[in-house]
Amino acid sequence: MGSLSPWHILLLALVVLLVFGGRGKLSGIMGDAAKGIRAFRDGLKGEEPPPPPPAQPLARPESEKDTVAH
Repeated sequence: MGSLSPWHILLLALVVLLVFGGRGKLSGIMGDAAKGIRAFRDGLKGEEPPPPPPAQPLARPESEKDTVAH
């Protein structure tokens, strides 16, 4: 129980590579996550679009107006 199995060592190696591997991998991942969260929050507090203007009845030309025959 006190020893590390090969799976434990592999998992620790992956975590170490993620944190310390390469130039700014962890900061790049966290920066991308922060951008996503910021965009989500901006979307939530963004203003709702204004309602569309009320529909106006279109005026028909004189030739198309209804005529009542008596």
